[in-house]
Amino acid sequence: MPINIPNNLPAYQSLTDENIFVMTDIIASRQDIRPLRIAIVNIMPKKIETETQILRLLSNTPLQVDIELIQMASHVSKNTPSEHLTKFYKTFHDIKEERFDGLIITGAPVEQMQFESVNYWDELCSVMEWSETNVYSSMYICWGAQAGLYYHYGVPKHALPGKMFGIFPHKVLVENHQLLKGFDEVFYVPHSRYTATMREDIEKNEELMILTESEQSGVHIVSDKTERRFFITGHSEYDRETIADEYRRDLDKGLDISMPVNYFPQNNIKAPPFFNWRAHANLIFSNWLNYCVYQKTPYDLKDLTPVRGL
Repeated sequence: MPINIPNNLPAYQSLTDENIFVMTDIIASRQDIRPLRIAIVNIMPKKIETETQILRLLSNTPLQVDIELIQMASHVSKNTPSEHLTKFYKTFHDIKEERFDGLIITGAPVEQMQFESVNYWDELCSVMEWSETNVYSSMYICWGAQAGLYYHYGVPKHALPGKMFGIFPHKVLVENHQLLKGFDEVFYVPHSRYTATMREDIEKNEELMILTESEQSGVHIVSDKTERRFFITGHSEYDRETIADEYRRDLDKGLDISMPVNYFPQNNIKAPPFFNWRAHANLIFSNWLNYCVYQKTPYDLKDLTPVRGL
């Protein structure tokens, strides 16, 4: 899929070097089609790394997609140059009158805090409320998934005894779901979090269904039954080295952190990590774009209907 991004965005060169088809505004304007409009609310600390990972996964269908990068105005990023944010990111205030086919809200390393204690919580709640009327389909990732489940459905998160950290096998619970087309019976997903969303809390809500889970890492993908909201507790977007970088960072901080599970060959931290989740990561994002967004979103976004429960 050609993704339409500025050619001076750092991700542009990275994706071009990987032979991924990206296009500039000039080329996109020559195509007589309506591209999908996807907003990415990026609340991860290393925004350039995360935006590149997600854009890579949004590049595997024939669809043309216009990307809008969004930052939280109520939070000052310490890990991304302010020049980058000023040049490539908008705030919610800038786009709140607009409508989008899809919305992605990333994770953030704040899962050990109460939701209401996060300094951008009120602003994020405004985004999630806005999405009910201004977005066709939304994808929430890791802490973003916990935040979305809590805001929309009152589902709490629970502290874990230790960090859920590594690559875990998962299974499909809902056969033939459009988001899961092409999935193997067992597939792998990276997780990196200190909290979890529990099956029993989700099952109390008749508006939700669990699509995939792991015996080790628990609930993975949750959908609302309108199939317009998807909550994904793992980090399928991670690169090969992302978990390794997190592990070394935690060690440098002196944290009591266990070696990531199922990641380093023979638990040798000097060996290149296994990269056994990439195919299903691509399937999640391409299936979402094609079957859950493109096939269902109205051609004219003025005709967008609000997300409603059962």
